[in-house]
Amino acid sequence: MLFRQLEYFVALARERHFAHAAAACFVSQPALSEAIRKLERELGVPLVLRGKSFEGLTPEGERLVLWARRILADRDALQHEVTALRTGLTGDLRVGVVPAAASRVALLIDPFCAEHPLVRVRIDTGLRSADIVDRIRRFELDAGVVYVDGVDTDGLVRTRLYEERHVLIAGAELLAEDAGRVTWTDAVALPMCLLSRGMRGRDRVDETAREHGLTVTPRLETDSVATLLALVGTGRWASVVPAGWFAASPPPPGTRVVELDGAALRAPVALVRSAGDPASVLAQALERSARASLVAAGRG
Repeated sequence: MLFRQLEYFVALARERHFAHAAAACFVSQPALSEAIRKLERELGVPLVLRGKSFEGLTPEGERLVLWARRILADRDALQHEVTALRTGLTGDLRVGVVPAAASRVALLIDPFCAEHPLVRVRIDTGLRSADIVDRIRRFELDAGVVYVDGVDTDGLVRTRLYEERHVLIAGAELLAEDAGRVTWTDAVALPMCLLSRGMRGRDRVDETAREHGLTVTPRLETDSVATLLALVGTGRWASVVPAGWFAASPPPPGTRVVELDGAALRAPVALVRSAGDPASVLAQALERSARASLVAAGRG
């Protein structure tokens, strides 16, 4: 059994299309298909349901692809460990980030990159917390920045980064000039745009509104905080967004940021990684960098 066969198998499970998997692996489709057939012969079980095209994995394939991902992750961790002993950390660090933390994550990644200049970082900011956790468990991500309340993080190492609070931002003309705080009743009456339903930041908004006996009905939903702020910047919209976003990016001109009345809308945000041993060298290094940043900021 060769690592290459496992790589092709994992790519096919991910892409769910023979041609797309072959392209992702930079090989011909016949070469990929033959390698997977050889893997099936060596294991003695069918892995792929075949018809005129890819029809899915067999039950055996669904179970064994988890082992394939783990074996490849351990191989990568071994390579990173050996390289780190010789020349320092190298390789690709894959990080998933909830949209609400897409701006603030720069404060985490920048010092890591400064400390490890040979590491390349790939950040995906369009994922829900549960999706990030799932992809870490499937070895598709090394680490993630997530909301940890209401999310199953068993088997993961958590490093609390900060507690997010949410604020109302609106075109200045939509709010009274002397408004220091806005009630939820007044807030839900504004032309509202919010994150998509099912995203933790949006769920917290809906939950808090219900606690006040209200329902939020946004005219527009998106998975991007940047899109929300661009809309608010037109002067015709309002939104509820994480205040932490403005730690790295100022509010759009012509807008006002105000607190919402009542109990603060808060949610803990943490860096998570697999608790496997040996763990990803790159994920551990990011965790150490995060802890050092927290200590430097007086929150360690």
